[in-house]
This record gives sequence, C-alpha cells and structure tokens, in this order.
Amino acid sequence: MQAQAHPDPLVPLASHGVRRSPPSGAGWPTVLVLGATGGLGCAVAQTLLAQGWPVRALSRQPDMAQRLARGDAACPGLAGVQWLHGDAMQASDVLRAAQGAAFIVHALNPPGYVRWRERALPMLQASLAAARDTGARLVFPGNVYNFGPQVVQAHAHPADPGVPEDAPQHPVTRKGAVRVEMEAMLEAASLDGRRAVRSWVLRAGDYFGPHAPASWMPHLMVKPGRVLGPGSKVIYPGVPEVGHTWAYLPDLAATLVQLMALDLSQAGRLASFDVLHFAGHDLAQGIEMAQAICRVAGVPSSQIRRLPWLWLTALAPIVPVLREIREMRYLWQQPLRLDGRKLANLLGQVPHTPLDVAVRATLQGLGCLGPGPSQVQAGRLIKMADGARAP
Repeated sequence: MQAQAHPDPLVPLASHGVRRSPPSGAGWPTVLVLGATGGLGCAVAQTLLAQGWPVRALSRQPDMAQRLARGDAACPGLAGVQWLHGDAMQASDVLRAAQGAAFIVHALNPPGYVRWRERALPMLQASLAAARDTGARLVFPGNVYNFGPQVVQAHAHPADPGVPEDAPQHPVTRKGAVRVEMEAMLEAASLDGRRAVRSWVLRAGDYFGPHAPASWMPHLMVKPGRVLGPGSKVIYPGVPEVGHTWAYLPDLAATLVQLMALDLSQAGRLASFDVLHFAGHDLAQGIEMAQAICRVAGVPSSQIRRLPWLWLTALAPIVPVLREIREMRYLWQQPLRLDGRKLANLLGQVPHTPLDVAVRATLQGLGCLGPGPSQVQAGRLIKMADGARAP
C-alpha cells in the first residue's frame, strides 16, 4: 500500500486525502469536535468543513463565533463551525452538544500539559457518557506515551515493521499510565451490552503542523514569530542518529475523516472498539527533522543545536511543564516506529505529505519563514520530494 501525497501545497491543507461525497444523498452527518481550537481538533474541523460535513464545537468563550469572524482567534478556518458555549469537563455540556451528532472527536488534552489524571479522565468520562446516550461513535486520537522503553527496544531493529497495535504497553510515565487507562475505559465501554459505546483509537507520533500549539516544534525547536536566518538556532531534542516518528496534523486529520467516511459507508470494517497506528513521517535518523527545517528555511545545518536536557532537569522541580517534558525523554533516546500496515490495508492509501512540503507549511504557520515560494517553486519542491521517495 502506498502513502497518498499532498496534491498541491496551495490548496487548503485540510482538503486532501478525503472521500468527497457522502455514502448517500442525505449528506454528511454532524460531527462534534471537542478541542476544536487545539492542534489536531482544529485540523480535523478544517478538514470536515472543507468536505461539507456539519461541524459543532464547544468553547468556554461565549463569543467564539464573533472572535472567529473578527479573525482574532488562534485557529483560522473555523468560521463554518456551530459554536456552543460550554465546558468539556461538564458532562451535561458535552451531552447537549452531542445531540444529533454521528461522531464525537475527543481531541482534548489537559491545558498546559499538566494535571493529566485530574483533567484527562473526567473529560473522557463526559465524552463517553454523551456517546452512550446519543449513539455517536467516539473518535479518540492516541499517542505513543502508552509504550514504555521495553516495548520500544523490542521493535528497534530497522527490519522490524514497528510497534503493532496489540503490543504490550508497559508505560513508565504518569502520562503514559493515564493514556493506557483511557484506552481501557473505551474498550470497557464497548463491551457494556445494550449501552455499549463504539469507538476507535488512532495512535500517532509527535505532532507538527501550521497550528500545533502543543508540539515540540514551536515550544523547543524554533521560536514562533521569529524568521529563521543567519544566526538562528534550530534545537533538536533527541539523539541525532536515533530515529523518531512525527505526525503531520493535516495528514492525521484527513486520515481520521477518511475513517469516519468508511465507518458510514462500510459498517463493520471497523470493530466496535478498534485501534490503529498512523505511521506518519518515520525518520530513520531523528536529526532529519532539524535538517529539513534548515533546508526549507535556507540556513546551514551547522545552526542545529542539541536540547540542553540538564537545564530542563534542573528547572523541572519548579516549572511543572518542564517536568512533564522531562518525563518523555526516553522517546527521544530510542527509535519508536508505529506499524501502520493495518491502517494502510483498511484505507488503501494513507494521506502523506512530503516532509519538506509539510515543514514549509509548518514554518509558515509559525511565522518562521519570509515570503513563501511561488506556485512553480512549490510544485518543483513536491516533485523533488516525490522523486526522492520513488522506487
């Protein structure tokens, strides 16, 4: 199975790789996106809107629709969303928003990357309750925190296809344990007799994209709003020669929407509770991401620097978010690849934007590039990237 390349860098990023007509003449059903102003939630909402799906979202800001109309909201392209005032921590608000929805996309993480058990579990419980009462299918974006170092080491050989969906997890971090518990909640809910909740999990590597506020890229690798040029530093958090897996958010969002369309058109292709892996950009040497940033920005790779983990360790006791980041260091020291064959067999083609095209769009979204390339230059960039991957 082949990955599906982005057809044109100048079309909306949310519009590629998605079935373009509903399975019947009735039109697409409504999707409730929780976390629609976050990285993946925003990309999913953009993708759905671009394909004509009705999208609903919750916001604690009662004037979110007006803010979007004025253009002062963080995530662009969401003017077509039906916004409801509410809090994803409140089960009654989520249930109200889920009325009439066929899918609930649970794209939520604790604000500030802290207090995972206190916030993540109640939010999922609220989504599960709403899905149970409305009959909506719950879509749960997963990550790789579930997998501890033992699992990573067991699949580290280059010839290994990667960590499969049913691999033992053995989390060694607080966030990983919470993630395992959340997936167990979904599986248990799928077995609850007549009140069963249908759901699927799509696990992916580290996010990046034009709007990815929780990504390593804007937090540690580059400085948003500062154009990369002579003297700029590009920080790489990992061991340069150790592989790393990334998920470009427009690709991941397009994949989620393809799965929703598949679930509508071919009932039974997805199990009542299913787990899938999104292989994404599996870089054999992790430093390739920093090199791609330098290449796209036109700066020498000599400007790449290693992340000072000792500095993070020293500040972790007094800066909670740094403690949470420090906990995940092992994922930068060992190569973790996700086996994406199950997903590829299910979809036939998995959306996959060439690395340099994805990095360019990301840096432009972060305000780290000057004026972008012309359409001809962008087209040449895609052809070069595609040619490099051709057998």
